[in-house]
Amino acid sequence: MTIPFIHAHAPIFPEYNPETNQYDGLVCLTDTLTPELVLAAYPKGLFPWFCENGIFYWFSLHPRAIVQPEKIHISRSLRKKLRHQKYKVTVNHNFPAVIAACADTPRAGQSGTWIAPEFQAAYTALHRLGHAHSFECWLPDNAGVWRLAGGFYGVQIGRVFYGESMFAWRDNASKIAFACAMPYLAACGIALLDCQQDSEHMQRFGSKTIPFADFRARLGSLNPQNLQRKIGCEIVQQNLS
Repeated sequence: MTIPFIHAHAPIFPEYNPETNQYDGLVCLTDTLTPELVLAAYPKGLFPWFCENGIFYWFSLHPRAIVQPEKIHISRSLRKKLRHQKYKVTVNHNFPAVIAACADTPRAGQSGTWIAPEFQAAYTALHRLGHAHSFECWLPDNAGVWRLAGGFYGVQIGRVFYGESMFAWRDNASKIAFACAMPYLAACGIALLDCQQDSEHMQRFGSKTIPFADFRARLGSLNPQNLQRKIGCEIVQQNLS
């Protein structure tokens, strides 16, 4: 069995079947990364994981980790921080800074980043098209000036938000951003957050894993649906006390 090569001028991706896939989730290859490819692949549960020698490797995972935004779990300690810490969470106030920070922030057990310049260019183009969104957490410095402290970004297609990456330059900044973003996304009509892998970080927020077939069925239902309201450029939540 050969790995399919998908051409940008004909972005028709194969279906992933974990029972027959022989390549540990690798589904296909491309020699470029464009918004059109991302928008064609994600509704099938595929995503580009990394680039090597100009070739992009597209994967899927079974089981799949998800969060239902309206059922997010907020720990007692995080609730306390949300009540007593000064912060401001915004959406789409600085997408380029968020994706750059996600690429630059060191990760435990990783020697580099998968968010290569080609990824940053493609997802920034998706942002300009209205499909990629960033959530920013701002915390005051010692002089009281608001500084970007953490956040995350992802891709929205219909009522699904595909989470990509997050970063934190100060303690709890990404947690605050995520905790405030989920009710906002739920109010916009997002019914499913794709976490891809079930990390300990997402488990704290109530993530769960489901069989890929169930995940794929949910995408088929939710991706074609319209949001109740547009994900804008605004303040999501703030605590100035």
